[in-house]
Amino acid sequence: MAPLRFCANLSWLFTELPDVSQRMFAAAAAGFQAVEAAWLYDSDPEELRRAREATGLQVVLINTPPGDLKAGDLGLGAVPGREAEFKQGLDQTLKFAKALDCKRIHLMAGRVPAGARRSDVAKEMEAVFVRNLGYAADLLAQDGMVGLIEPINTRLTDPGYFLDSPHQAAAILQQVGKTNIKLQMDVFHWQIMDGNLTQNIKTYLPLIGHVQVAQVPGRNQPDSAGELNYDYIFTVLEELGYRGYVGCEYKPRGSTLESLAWLQDYWSARK
Repeated sequence: MAPLRFCANLSWLFTELPDVSQRMFAAAAAGFQAVEAAWLYDSDPEELRRAREATGLQVVLINTPPGDLKAGDLGLGAVPGREAEFKQGLDQTLKFAKALDCKRIHLMAGRVPAGARRSDVAKEMEAVFVRNLGYAADLLAQDGMVGLIEPINTRLTDPGYFLDSPHQAAAILQQVGKTNIKLQMDVFHWQIMDGNLTQNIKTYLPLIGHVQVAQVPGRNQPDSAGELNYDYIFTVLEELGYRGYVGCEYKPRGSTLESLAWLQDYWSARK
């Protein structure tokens, strides 16, 4: 069995340092060979490119812009009436992705519009999302890129997020029908919304293009106290032959370096 490949999420880890390029150097010094991030749009893409080249890191995932966070946005992919903004945001993401040689983009679905009932707008939002994903798939394919959709739990993290379960995501991917649009499995969200992790991983592995990890319920490092046995989950992924990246998207208890003891143990055990 091949060991898993881990990447540091620079929006969550090494936040002791003020800018993303500094976090890249810290991640490389901690032993990472790859990184991911949510939103890099306050940074200079050329500065990030220089940091990537200096460290030798791979940048494996970035998110499309959230929209207007102050107005309550968290992505625009499934939001009716915001299609033009979604496409503009995707263009912005592609600029950064190309500068960083990043091949995976999380296409954020967004929230149910304020004041609307989920049941009333679900079909319309799904149709918008499918159309936008089809558009994104064709655009990303020109540069050999993969788009990802991520269910986010609506119980602890974001009550209004449209895409909230692996089953809903799989049904949408089937409608889109593009091989370069895949499923992003954040184990934290999947556990909260559905549990049944072993079976869900086995069922949806052919669709999965990226994995992220954090403990439940605190969203801290995998070996912190909580519901999940990550030694077991990592073994399941290894045995199933998962060869993508596993993103460390968690809130460190203590310093980032202190929170990485579990990963140092993993690397040592797989040498």
